[in-house]
Amino acid sequence: MSHTPEELIQLGYQCRREGRLREAKRRFAESVELCRGGTDPTLLAGSLIGLGQIERDLKNNEAAVQHYSEAIALYRSSGHPLRLAHTVRHLADILRGMRSIESARALYEEALQVYREHVETPPLDLANAIRGFALLRGSAGERDEARILWQEARALYASLNVQAGVEESEAQLDQLMAS
Repeated sequence: MSHTPEELIQLGYQCRREGRLREAKRRFAESVELCRGGTDPTLLAGSLIGLGQIERDLKNNEAAVQHYSEAIALYRSSGHPLRLAHTVRHLADILRGMRSIESARALYEEALQVYREHVETPPLDLANAIRGFALLRGSAGERDEARILWQEARALYASLNVQAGVEESEAQLDQLMAS
């Protein structure tokens, strides 16, 4: 049975939720291949993001970086700033985890700039981008900058009733004050 790219993306995410990562990877890869010959760059970008998420889940960070980078290039030319910012932020998270601090820094700055320029930015997306950047600034020894970001993240998480985010922000602020 053949599936459309949209169906393959849905199947990929369903497999991911169910912990069937290899099958999810196959579904996303099929969607990418179908989209490569198509005319919808945002659909290809969505397929690449799914594939990138699975590669990240499988600890294949280099492959995840490639997929996210390609999706970012597609979003840059398609006029979807919030999708671009979301994808840029996820790539920054991956690079931060790989200790590629300066590359991640530039991406967090870009994502935050886009998020702050658009009133329709979901507050949770902004909070999560600020959180990632705060983690980066803290690990880079930039305590004052990290503290300001954690305070902003804490306020956003509190306004959204995301208790885990509030607690992490407070723990990070306590740690910054103690060191």
